Amino acid sequence: MTRSIRRRHREARAEIKSNLTRGDLESRTLEVLQRGSWANPDVLLVTLRCGQRVVIKDFAPRNPWVGAIYGRWVIGREVKAYRLLAGLPAVPSLLGRLGPLALVLEYRPGRPMSRRLAGRLPPGFMDELRSAIREMHMRGVVHLDLRHRSNVLADFDGHPVLIDFGSAVFFRSRSVLDRLLAPLLARIDWSAVRKWEVRVTPRDESHSPARQVAAPKPSSAV
Repeated sequence: MTRSIRRRHREARAEIKSNLTRGDLESRTLEVLQRGSWANPDVLLVTLRCGQRVVIKDFAPRNPWVGAIYGRWVIGREVKAYRLLAGLPAVPSLLGRLGPLALVLEYRPGRPMSRRLAGRLPPGFMDELRSAIREMHMRGVVHLDLRHRSNVLADFDGHPVLIDFGSAVFFRSRSVLDRLLAPLLARIDWSAVRKWEVRVTPRDESHSPARQVAAPKPSSAV
């Protein structure tokens, strides 16, 4: 992370902590990125007074019971995931919270993974994605929903971005149960890598006998 990015993050965090209120959201929302269903948050692209764009995931518009119980739980889990993964280049930075039902994230625009990206990604994209997931697992986080196309992005500089940690699980203890479960659940993330490698590899390369798409050995996960 460059010095200028760290400075912008400090400015954003200071404004979110002291000046951003729910009353600001309507006038500062540039775009509704996702209108949540009854049990999902609204995802908003918002401009702060300092000029920075941020993403806000907000359960407040949902039914009060959904927000108070499920929404609070999901937001808490996402906050934990983003804190554990702070500084990982592929993961947006957590900038703050807007009460117990909303979190504020760095805006990292990109293209969702799909066959449309075949042949359009830099040669090292998949290696970078594998490295990011390996580091995520080493920090004790398993995503579990990377097969969803909107949770893995290719940013406009050709780097992977991982988002939406609402389904993530955490393995930070040394218990026997954690040591048994973590590698098994990590395989779900690695299966997503295999899926996306097949989808974004140009057809002529994917049929090459020299190309092998394999999951890392269990020792490389969590």
